[in-house]
Amino acid sequence: MITIDDFRKIELKIVTIKEVLDHPNADRLYVIKVSLGTEERQVVAGIKAHYRPEELVGKQVVFVSNLESAMLRGVESQGMILAASDASVMRILSPEQPVETGSIVR
Repeated sequence: MITIDDFRKIELKIVTIKEVLDHPNADRLYVIKVSLGTEERQVVAGIKAHYRPEELVGKQVVFVSNLESAMLRGVESQGMILAASDASVMRILSPEQPVETGSIVR
């Protein structure tokens, strides 16, 4: 269990996906460029089996913006796109209606 204070440390924002590329060193990963409104970042995401690039570009998604950067198979990931999954499907989390890019998720 985490405390409410621990949870408050997590910065969730709505970002817009700008570009989706195949990861150069992994068959199941994408390298995704996202806009936070005031800046752009790159994230590595294991959603290739569930989405085609054209389904993702322009989509707004929930993003962990204050996650420490990590190298994933030689490519820097500067955040995390949130998704839900079960045994057969994975779906990225999106707002029900469009909101301003960079909006805070509460």
